[in-house]
Amino acid sequence: MEITEIKGYHVHVYFDENSVEQARILCETAAKMLNIKMGRMHEKNVGPHPMWSCLLAVSPTQFSELLPWLALNRNGLIVFSHPETGDDLADHTNHAIWLGTGLEINLGIFE
Repeated sequence: MEITEIKGYHVHVYFDENSVEQARILCETAAKMLNIKMGRMHEKNVGPHPMWSCLLAVSPTQFSELLPWLALNRNGLIVFSHPETGDDLADHTNHAIWLGTGLEINLGIFE
């Protein structure tokens, strides 16, 4: 299947009990600065994610601004991002972009 359109991006900021406040400040700052939607701070693993996380849902244009900003301001937090193309498995594997150490995603939910 050829992918012809990216509808948006999901950017997941990962954190744990020691970095929850750091992640909250990072996500709130990004949301305010770029006028983007910030999801809940999930203090449990949700969906395919191997750590606690917060979602920033952005347009392709916003992504082009957000990703470089996160690269410079994440201060050690792991960031997992992927496009929204309609192919969830490919989006979470072949199309994924990591800032920091890549982790194993639970792909079983896409079967």
